Amino acid sequence: MGNQVEKLTHLNYKEVPTADPTGMDRDEGPRIGVSYIFSNDDDELEQQQDSGHDLGGEHPALQPYDPQLHEVECSVYYRDECIYQKSFSEEDVLPEEGEEGGRGHLSTYTPENLLNRCKPGDLVEFVCQAQYPHWVVYVGDFQVVHLHRLEVVNSFLTDASQGRRGRIANQLYRYKPLSPAVVVRNALEQVGCKDRDLSWRNSECFAAWCRYGKREFKIGGELRIGKQPYRLQIRLGDKRSHTLEFQSLEDLIMEKRRNDQIGRAAVIQELSSHLQAAEEEDEEDEEDHPHHPDEKERPGLLLIQSISLSSILCIPWD
Repeated sequence: MGNQVEKLTHLNYKEVPTADPTGMDRDEGPRIGVSYIFSNDDDELEQQQDSGHDLGGEHPALQPYDPQLHEVECSVYYRDECIYQKSFSEEDVLPEEGEEGGRGHLSTYTPENLLNRCKPGDLVEFVCQAQYPHWVVYVGDFQVVHLHRLEVVNSFLTDASQGRRGRIANQLYRYKPLSPAVVVRNALEQVGCKDRDLSWRNSECFAAWCRYGKREFKIGGELRIGKQPYRLQIRLGDKRSHTLEFQSLEDLIMEKRRNDQIGRAAVIQELSSHLQAAEEEDEEDEEDHPHHPDEKERPGLLLIQSISLSSILCIPWD
């Protein structure tokens, strides 16, 4: 678990920008990371669909998609602040401005239906079973800007969806958004950026950076110094949860997206096996080293100390 990466491509020690080009980042001092790993999750998505077409081609028939059945409920914390939450409970949802509640915020719609709902500056998340979510920025006139196959491109929303259902994803991250005009400008200014010039690992990091202007979404946007201030809390049901810790937001997003790709059932099975093994190990330790009768028990939440990729990867460009 933690910061596992299935496939690594484009390892690089070239200096990457750490200051926000829009000037929205007010933090002082550089925060340069040493782990430059470009996720090719969008490429893997293309292979899984096995369509053989570029944007705008014909799309394969998809199985019915049920968010509550396939998606993992989780929360992301920076220290004690919740900065992201995906929950099917209305009590956990922050309503959009102008709405009375959070009902249906994770509902999905056809690409054609989304066109009637999107406004410039909105983030859209396209989802499908056994695939990485694909994030885009709606810029108006039925068009979106998104990171696709290691290039920032401008496409029609219906083409970018590649037949998947989608949702407006403005409520997932809890950062204060930039104005719609700035979000659109951020996205359009990056069109044409590709390969080693990219500053984002995946489509979600790019779209979120456009909307919130946080360099934490960028490659090397945070210095990895051994601390692990980010926590990914995964809900297992029945008021049970499992927590993973990370040194950077981008590493956490990579793990969160991996969970989305393998699906809820696989995540629960994976974690259940791990927790069972950990409990058996604790029982063995208890037998070998019994606690003093007066010693207080600690809560049963297991925190996994994830290893930063930057501490183990020192691979230069070929």
